[in-house]
Amino acid sequence: MLRTLLFAGVFALAVTSAASAHIVFDQPQALPNSYYAGFLRVSHGCFASPTRSIRVEIPDGIDIARPQPKPGWSLSVEHARLAAPIRTEGGFEITERVTAITWTGELPADQFDQFGIMMRLPDRDGPLYFRVTQTCASGEQQWADIPPEGTPWHSVPHPAPVITLMTPEQHGADDDHHH
Repeated sequence: MLRTLLFAGVFALAVTSAASAHIVFDQPQALPNSYYAGFLRVSHGCFASPTRSIRVEIPDGIDIARPQPKPGWSLSVEHARLAAPIRTEGGFEITERVTAITWTGELPADQFDQFGIMMRLPDRDGPLYFRVTQTCASGEQQWADIPPEGTPWHSVPHPAPVITLMTPEQHGADDDHHH
């Protein structure tokens, strides 16, 4: 009986730990209309199953996105045509935008890693959500829930990773609020 209770307690802790760990950006705040190099942190597999791929959807408004390659992982990038070409600061014309990036490899369930993306952020304030599909050897997790406006990010079961775009003045005011 004691062994059964102990097993049940350890199992509940493992389920709670797996459920409470999310995929997040290492730097969750950024300036609008800036270049941002961020890393999505993947803290676990699908319970005891290793992660085999991470697919990140790039939200509308981001016209430039470049993945960081990872040794031992393959990389694929999906594109879509822009309605109208745009020019970069360097004078290059862009006719397509990246819509999704997928890394495929092997990440043991009890290890973590991070996946880098450099991108040009849109010129607006507010949250920017990135839907992520974590495919494991056994199972899949959609990190795609977007909370209703005005509710905390973690109020949904499987929150999409988010970057909050805010001006330096807003960032400073937010810092003051937490002190």
